Amino acid sequence: MENVSQLKEFLATPKNIIITTHYKPDADALGSSLGWAGYLKKLGHNVKVISPSDYPKFLHWLPGNEEVLIYNQKNTAEVEQAVKNADLICYLDFSCYPRLEEIAPIFQSVNGSAKTLLVDHHINPSIQPTFSFHNVKAAATAQLIYELISELGDKDKIDVPIGEALYAGILTDTGSFKHPTTTRRVHEIAGELIDIGVNTTKVHNLIYDSNSEQRLRFLGYVLSQKLKVLHEYRTAYITVTADELKQFHSQTGDTEGVVNYALSIEGIVLAAIMIDRGENIKLSFRSVGDFSVNDLAAQYFNGGGHKNAAGGTCYLSLQETEKKFLEIIKQKKEELLKVKT
Repeated sequence: MENVSQLKEFLATPKNIIITTHYKPDADALGSSLGWAGYLKKLGHNVKVISPSDYPKFLHWLPGNEEVLIYNQKNTAEVEQAVKNADLICYLDFSCYPRLEEIAPIFQSVNGSAKTLLVDHHINPSIQPTFSFHNVKAAATAQLIYELISELGDKDKIDVPIGEALYAGILTDTGSFKHPTTTRRVHEIAGELIDIGVNTTKVHNLIYDSNSEQRLRFLGYVLSQKLKVLHEYRTAYITVTADELKQFHSQTGDTEGVVNYALSIEGIVLAAIMIDRGENIKLSFRSVGDFSVNDLAAQYFNGGGHKNAAGGTCYLSLQETEKKFLEIIKQKKEELLKVKT
């Protein structure tokens, strides 16, 4: 971060600080936000984390969760006032305003009245902040928050609650330390968090071993009834209707990670899940090797993310979205067949 000294100087006196992240936050989004909030509070700042939506129940244990302001139409005025009063607005784990969904206009209306900080690792940022800590090679935004606190000279202020939040983000965004972005430095940071006292087994269990019975039944149904494998395209995908979500009483987070099962099939290069959310179709893509799902999502589905993990949105019906996806992979067949795994 080139302007870390300017940020440090800015943070030298108490400020009103807002932290926000993307719609439907995952463990990296929420963990990095709460870890950063915990650090800023130690400096004496007045800090509020605002989430654009609810998030999975398995993240409610994160230190500081009880103080998160979750946006809904009833508290619009409260969110607007908080943003209006902010001296600094921190954008974590996203880099374009549309990822905020309904509350994007509130933040876009700031117009220079507050300084801004962007901490993110996604491709092609469009937000132009006052301070930027952006690195597409980072494994997680939580890793960047750890590095930022260290560069500010305050690594000693990272305690167990902050460490747990950051470890949760690193654990999940690296796929439990298996993704290609898992560098030696990532393992070093994990080791340093262990030295602080972070119980990594506890964090892992709270995230991955707290499934509801309905989620497991939903997963079994999807894998046995809805998984389609097209070996000729090295592609596997899943479609989920709105009625199926209701049938299994689906909660926020229940579909998270399901697409990875499709990608785990031997020989598969591209995996996708398409979910009918009523107002639109949400898509999640995963890939291996050099096949970029970020490019696919950006070109065809109003989305983006990372080279091997991205998301998108489609405003066609689920059936029409599936048809569009199949037409795309037919066009991409030669590229998919060439990928080395």
